[in-house]
Amino acid sequence: MRRLPIYFLIDISESMVGEPIEQVQDGIATIIKELKTDPYALETVWISIIGFAGKSKVITPLQDVITFYPPKIPIGSGTSLSSGLKELMNSIDKEVTKTTFEQKGDWKPIVFLFTDGIPTDNTDAEIDHWNNDYRKKANLVVISIGENTNYNLLGKLTENVLQFNNTDVNSYKEFFKWVTASIKATSENINATNSDGINLHKTNSELVEKIDLTKKYTVPDENFVVLNGKCSQTEKLYLVKFKKDAVDSGFGDFQTRIFKAQGAFKIDEKAYKEFSNERDYSLKISSEELYGNPSCPCCGNQFALAQCACGGIHCISGNGEATCPWCGNIGFYGQGDGDFDINRTLG
Repeated sequence: MRRLPIYFLIDISESMVGEPIEQVQDGIATIIKELKTDPYALETVWISIIGFAGKSKVITPLQDVITFYPPKIPIGSGTSLSSGLKELMNSIDKEVTKTTFEQKGDWKPIVFLFTDGIPTDNTDAEIDHWNNDYRKKANLVVISIGENTNYNLLGKLTENVLQFNNTDVNSYKEFFKWVTASIKATSENINATNSDGINLHKTNSELVEKIDLTKKYTVPDENFVVLNGKCSQTEKLYLVKFKKDAVDSGFGDFQTRIFKAQGAFKIDEKAYKEFSNERDYSLKISSEELYGNPSCPCCGNQFALAQCACGGIHCISGNGEATCPWCGNIGFYGQGDGDFDINRTLG
């Protein structure tokens, strides 16, 4: 039986922590649930999930819809698109059956690439490899979650570059309904017409839209600031996430850039290290640009953002003496005047 391989290549960088990764995980589960009720999908569709951050890894190898169980999707540091593409191409080589004189191979794979940021590495070689050896063998659809993606770069991979305007939980639900409908339509079409194309379902342009492929961006992702902290009580890692906003500067129409806290989140430490690039980019953010200080998600300490003289970010219960879980130094913590630089991740 000829299969229709579906690959989900998912950006699991730190800026996806919180609602975005939770909604993607729920969305994948919804897609699988819906496909299990579709006779055409049951006959042909096989699913694989690949995650990429600083490093990449196959989270779920290609398998049929019936036996597929939605996995827990982790978070890592960095956005190595080249690593993700390399993992994808290796998977296609290993898993997709090629057509020979003796047999018909699988249908042309469909790849849904989800990303909310910009690559933190040089992608030229892997993009050339994709375009030279894989572009004609697969249907790639790139989905930008939000606006700060390097559309110009993504446009080098495929003409199908779309922006998902993730405004709320309901928009995520509608978006994944669109993905499901596109997979169903393609599956039905190949069974009916023996055609190898992709059938993208019509959608509300306010939800998913074609975007300008000439717009350029720079590292790091300036829509979000993500900080890597360690709980002072449990020594477990967590991430503190801030989203870009603006306030009146007091000088006419000019606005000042700030980042407002969205929350602090527990992470799977083993998976985080497994998917993270160990290179130190020495990125900083001024404390004056950060607004809010959520509580620690691991122990409940009132403040998740305190910085030791060693540069390590950790939680404290309030003003007073505390021990840094990174270096073991004991210091006195409290609020002070003036700003200082805080270590940030790639996001």
